[in-house]
Amino acid sequence: MRQSTKIKKSLDNKIFDIIVTILLVLIGAIALYPLVFVVVASVSDPVRVNSGDVWLYPIGFQLDGYIEIFKNKWIMTGYRNSVIYTVLGSILNVLTTVMAAYVLARKDLYGRKLLNWFIAIPMWFGGGLIPTYLVVNSIKLVNTPVVLLILGLVGSYNIIVTRTFISTLPYELQEAARMDGCSDFGILWKVVVPLSKPIIAVIGLYCIVGHWNDYFSAMIYLNNRNYYPLQVFLREILILNQDVDLNTIENAETVAYKLQMAQVMRYSLIIVASVPLLIVYPFVQKFFVKGVMIGSVKG
Repeated sequence: MRQSTKIKKSLDNKIFDIIVTILLVLIGAIALYPLVFVVVASVSDPVRVNSGDVWLYPIGFQLDGYIEIFKNKWIMTGYRNSVIYTVLGSILNVLTTVMAAYVLARKDLYGRKLLNWFIAIPMWFGGGLIPTYLVVNSIKLVNTPVVLLILGLVGSYNIIVTRTFISTLPYELQEAARMDGCSDFGILWKVVVPLSKPIIAVIGLYCIVGHWNDYFSAMIYLNNRNYYPLQVFLREILILNQDVDLNTIENAETVAYKLQMAQVMRYSLIIVASVPLLIVYPFVQKFFVKGVMIGSVKG
């Protein structure tokens, strides 16, 4: 009787594993197919893409979509600016976040609970766009690239998550370092930071993605095209290629080709904007899950 029960449980487990595996494969395929289609469509013949012939592999391989994008002289300017904003902005974000989190995690900090509440308030309440613009304008930062680095320099959520992670570290290590003569900065850089690599990688990835994808701040606070990030130029190209002026084109075939090319360029633009993040992610992926999970254990 016991043996038959074990066999039945083993069979049930195998059936369950098979069902779960099939569901995960289906969900993975559903999630992955749009990404595959975007890549395939970006290097396929525009006519075949618009006719619906392209599914899983390129048809009529060509790179006209990418060529049309990089003909625009502002693309490289946007790439340069986006790299600068992303690198400098992310470094500043991580530095300020780690320093603030370390202070808030100190058990001997006077008024610690009040300061934690003070940091958390901006998560729920904000001044709004117009007051923010008036403040930025009053300190003469409108139409300067510095504004994209200062806005969002410190995020309450990132500080709270990092503080929670640092709080899980053995406090005795900090006390031992202090007894060895370390200052607060010495404890931070020699003890806390090396042990906080997982959460630093996670926060760094959040900041990189935020800076790279940010275009709204540039549209609001910048007027000089030399300071625009890549996302603004990509948006302009996408809009310009959607609107084909029929009055300036006499050839109907040219009009049709322009409309078809605009569709392919949408896919090419997605790839152009996504490749840098796809390159960065594998380097921090091994820390990502660990950092998020450990940083969210305590509140």
